[in-house]
Amino acid sequence: MTKLSVNINKIATLRNARGGNIPNVVKAAKDIEEFGAQGITVHPRPDERHITYQDVRDLQPVVKTEFNIEGNPVTKFIDLVIQNQPTQVTLVPDAVDAITSNAGWDTVKNKEFLTEVISEFKSKGIRTSIFVDPNPEMIKNAIHTGADRIELYTEDFASEYEKGNHDAIKPYIACAEIANDLGLGINAGHDLSLQNIEFFKKNIPGLLEVSIGHALIAESLYEGLETVIHKYLKLLQ
Repeated sequence: MTKLSVNINKIATLRNARGGNIPNVVKAAKDIEEFGAQGITVHPRPDERHITYQDVRDLQPVVKTEFNIEGNPVTKFIDLVIQNQPTQVTLVPDAVDAITSNAGWDTVKNKEFLTEVISEFKSKGIRTSIFVDPNPEMIKNAIHTGADRIELYTEDFASEYEKGNHDAIKPYIACAEIANDLGLGINAGHDLSLQNIEFFKKNIPGLLEVSIGHALIAESLYEGLETVIHKYLKLLQ
């Protein structure tokens, strides 16, 4: 079964829109785990416009499943990850002003930097994953950074699938096969939803984990968190 890690950034966005502590991010994480999700993902950004650095500190002792912290490994982020010792850190090359993640790493140009950062995290026993486009060259070079896993950036797939283009899965299959051959674990995320997750999961060999936030929270507005999480878990079996 592919694990479901729920990204709770949007819950923090709703809280921050009003101020105060409603909805409560820590309670939401506890509930999401109780409903069956196998992980909690957060993506703190430098401006803390949704998940704050303090949220990460508050969640660390609470999350009982896998805790995944995503972000651009600037110094402040690196320090936060090391201090809070998550199960996994996912490195994402976000620009400071990015609304959401919009590209994967160039693992050739950034090999030296990524190798250095990953070495630091792995020395602390933290599993590392690199956010990458479905580009065979980027997958082949990811192994040279010391990463444990890759996270396939799935926006292109989701966009094309919605238009009825099922061939959009082909680059992802090819990259997954390369990753499997190299011994890299495979995660995936971005715009995955109840509409496309079953097709994606069935076609990607060795898919270990998906990180889903925006769609899952939006779907939960209509059906409730518990119901939606149960639907994802069934489709990911």
